[in-house]
Amino acid sequence: MSPVSAPPTRGVIAPIRNLVGAIAENTTASGGPGQVIVMVGLPARGKTYIAKKLTRYLNWIGVNTRVFNAGDYRRQIQDEVVKKPKHDFFDPNNREAKAIREACMEAALDDALGWIKSGGRVAIFDATNTTRERRKIVFDKIVYKNGLKCMFLESICNSDNIVESNVREVKVHSPDYKGVEGDVAISDFLERIRHYEDIYEPISEEFEGHFTFIKIFNAGEKYVIHKHEGYLQSKIVYWIMNVHITPRTIYLTRHGESMYNVTNRIGGDSDLTSRGEHYSMALAYFFNGQTIPGLRVWTSWLKRTIQTALHVDAPQERWKALNEIDAGEMENLTYEEIEANHPEEFKARECNKLTYRYPGGESYQDLVARLEPVMMELERQGNVLLVAHQAVLRCILGYFLDKPVSDLPYIKVPLHTLIKLTPQAYGCEAEFIRFPIEAQDTYRPKNC
Repeated sequence: MSPVSAPPTRGVIAPIRNLVGAIAENTTASGGPGQVIVMVGLPARGKTYIAKKLTRYLNWIGVNTRVFNAGDYRRQIQDEVVKKPKHDFFDPNNREAKAIREACMEAALDDALGWIKSGGRVAIFDATNTTRERRKIVFDKIVYKNGLKCMFLESICNSDNIVESNVREVKVHSPDYKGVEGDVAISDFLERIRHYEDIYEPISEEFEGHFTFIKIFNAGEKYVIHKHEGYLQSKIVYWIMNVHITPRTIYLTRHGESMYNVTNRIGGDSDLTSRGEHYSMALAYFFNGQTIPGLRVWTSWLKRTIQTALHVDAPQERWKALNEIDAGEMENLTYEEIEANHPEEFKARECNKLTYRYPGGESYQDLVARLEPVMMELERQGNVLLVAHQAVLRCILGYFLDKPVSDLPYIKVPLHTLIKLTPQAYGCEAEFIRFPIEAQDTYRPKNC
């Protein structure tokens, strides 16, 4: 729904004219006004997890996005005002604490709006926003006062298992409970939740039907999509309907050492070397010796990934989209041959590896676009082992580890190394497990 099509009331003609002017002023270079996504929901419902992951996704596809977490603003002042906030700091009847929390929320929202006006595309306002009164204030400020688009994103959980899992995550990873004994942290946090439950009003179509909103029930069990509009909001809806917040592990690895790795050739469809075959057996020994619920194995269509995963005892799927970056006319050549015979192409790629497209082939930006459907499906899955190629895994790691897009072509992904990714509430933990099997070093640092 367009901001200017809200139900008309007496005395709103001048504000609407001002709104139209504000929208024109805040239209971004990528088309349309900037957008604020407003998180809604009780604590331990995965709001921060979703906000951070959505930020990573949008930045990964080239949409400049930043999250503004009201809790971070509160923590910035707690050393001066609130030494170690106990649950009663979140009691709605604690007037002094309530004033501090509301001031922090206002500061976060003001910074989000200022950031969009300075060139940002999407700001995610991460706070509870649990009352209709609060949401009205936020909506009016975003839409009517600043001429921006507003989408509410509410996470609702009535599953005890999901809430308990999220509470444990908060106990371990929340900055609020750093250094606090586990049982004490859980007890205090549960009391905090109860304070919010006392005042919580879920988004209502009856009273808030003019809002654009998404409701997520039980981490993806059900969705309600209300009045979304435009390409970007459609992308956000698409992503939301594929992501989940339940615990899982993603394993990434390059194929074992290939014949082309040894001869420094790019592309192609070569077989593994004897050391690569050794890695294939070691990888199978690692996974077949564990019980990993529902493990699935994904490979590309190329022989070296299929051979690497051959002995892993789990269902396997082949994805053409996981094939290595297409080097076009440079396939099967060494970098030395490219430099000698195509010096201009060699220099162009050395100096701008992200956007450089091989003649007849792909760039890293093309690869990100090609991988987007894979990432959406990966977000839907539980435990996965993904066996692919250097450039492909750079893009995937960039997504999960929130790396700047410009860094993608230079992320180190060594051969014979298993990367264990564990998504968490406040980020993604990465463990690099190096297998003691020698392999060619194929890393090329930035050289321009």
